[in-house]
Amino acid sequence: MEWLTLNPILCIGWIIVGAIAGAAARTLMGRRDAPFIQDLILGLAGALIGGFVAGLLNLGPGTTADTQGIERLLINLVVSIVGAVILLFLGGMFMRRR
Repeated sequence: MEWLTLNPILCIGWIIVGAIAGAAARTLMGRRDAPFIQDLILGLAGALIGGFVAGLLNLGPGTTADTQGIERLLINLVVSIVGAVILLFLGGMFMRRR
């Protein structure tokens, strides 16, 4: 369970990837600019959703050492963006019904 250890550098990386993913998802979905904290939350939630979907489809980077460094970062960024886009899409569907 070594991956459960909180590494401060890793947490900063999550924040950066989350912010980029949230901002990219909002841009892809044609949404207006939002505050940084909303993009950050959207990106982090998108990472969870994207990771879940990627796991269901066996598309994640896996647990092997095959993907390291920048490749793993890019895969996680794409998965986070896809998850954030899914989250925005679903949120838009529910908001339209009201």
